[in-house]
Amino acid sequence: MVVRRRDIAALLGPLALAALVHAASAGATSDTTQFAVNAGSLSFSTNPHVPTLPTLTLNGQAQTLNAQMNNFSVIDATGSGSGWNVTVQGDSSASHSAVFKQYCPSATCGTDTGPGYITGGATLAANSLTLASTGASFTAQNGTTGTAPAHQCASACNVDSGTAVKIVSAASGAGMGTYATSSWSGTSLALTAPTTIKVLQTNEVYHLDLVWSLNSGP
Repeated sequence: MVVRRRDIAALLGPLALAALVHAASAGATSDTTQFAVNAGSLSFSTNPHVPTLPTLTLNGQAQTLNAQMNNFSVIDATGSGSGWNVTVQGDSSASHSAVFKQYCPSATCGTDTGPGYITGGATLAANSLTLASTGASFTAQNGTTGTAPAHQCASACNVDSGTAVKIVSAASGAGMGTYATSSWSGTSLALTAPTTIKVLQTNEVYHLDLVWSLNSGP
């Protein structure tokens, strides 16, 4: 039998291809990679801040002053998944007032001297200011995924309280990354003004100091 060259080439083709594949893989080597994770911190990205409330005009009736709560944001870069919470309370430390109290913002206000709280000045009762989170939500920021924290004030929470009141809570495994509050209603803040509230001297206001705390754990 006569075998032509092209027939030999056809027979050798698969063998030649196998030899090339073997030659190509002869230089392969194993490889690995890895990375470490360092913990960041738990912090406010934007601090909570209650806006100035509207001016009250007396009309002989109990009144409610409303305002919209400002948005704030929290960064949980701890990587712990422990959750976190935000609380608020009146600040009773030196030169501060945990309730709305008569305050002179300038050097003089009528016959009063400032700036500062007026000794023996008029006050409102504790728990006069409330925050309601009905309609409010959280927006994930900077590529954050996972479970968002939850507002805690569907029933209005006291803001000017003598003890800490929980406003927001992130459950275990939730709130990791950056979350910002959003969609506060125009009546989310409500101040109850009684008929017994007193008019103050020129330029004086009812002033309040608050402490917002960001704590680890739900």
